[in-house]
Amino acid sequence: MKAKTVLPAVAMTAVSMVLTLAVVVMWLGTAVPWPVALVVGLGIDGGWLATLAYERRLAAQGDHSNAVTGVGWCFGLIAAGVLVAHALTATGSTAAWLAVAWLPIAAKALWLVHGMWERTALTPAALDAIRGIQQEARDEAAVARARLRAEATTEETRLTAVTGAGARVARVQAKTAQTLSRAWSTLEATRAGEETGRALTSVTSRVTPGVASRWELPVWGPTEPVPALETGPALTDAALDRLVDEIRTSEDPALSYREMATRFRAAGHSASEVRLRAAWKRVVAA
Repeated sequence: MKAKTVLPAVAMTAVSMVLTLAVVVMWLGTAVPWPVALVVGLGIDGGWLATLAYERRLAAQGDHSNAVTGVGWCFGLIAAGVLVAHALTATGSTAAWLAVAWLPIAAKALWLVHGMWERTALTPAALDAIRGIQQEARDEAAVARARLRAEATTEETRLTAVTGAGARVARVQAKTAQTLSRAWSTLEATRAGEETGRALTSVTSRVTPGVASRWELPVWGPTEPVPALETGPALTDAALDRLVDEIRTSEDPALSYREMATRFRAAGHSASEVRLRAAWKRVVAA
């Protein structure tokens, strides 16, 4: 991984130094002796290379110097300036020389990228740990998504079942209500019929003497007559008033109608509720 950043930086540096040295010798060789031009070119390249080597040493130690970095960029700018000046003064090939004048700056930029890579580089063990953590996070996210989908599907199925059951219950209730409605309508029509009164009178005990004879259930087979229970004679109004008054005033204060009626029937007397209440009213009003 390190070679991916350091090799382009080394190659760009070499090309930049050779180009700078060649331009200085060609450009200044016409004005000064070529050994002087060579010394100037080597001085620019040497200063550029020295500051770069010192920066790499500090980076290997985990340190950094802004002053050294500034000096290195100054040498890079000087080299680029020399190339630009030569391109502007050259005849016939200005564009071609300007096209390569950026090489010293590009070399410095590549070394900057390589330094940033070194400061953020991790060991294989750390990278494996990071990959494991990322994979674990992806697995947990996938499991959570699957769980949510399953819960959503289950909830949808439950809601569908509950809705279907509710719909069936509603239909049954509607049918039951309709059946009850028809039954009540039939019962009401039967109760309001002309023959209902006579039918009910024939199958129940007579309320008014002489209205209709009692309807007897048919009996199949031999039967033995059962003697009828003898009922006591009905009390006259005067006797009923006297009994009601005696029971009512048997305690002080006088008993209420409910207490009097309870004791009246407990004593073995019989009278309809209408007659008993009428007797109570007569005794109280007397």
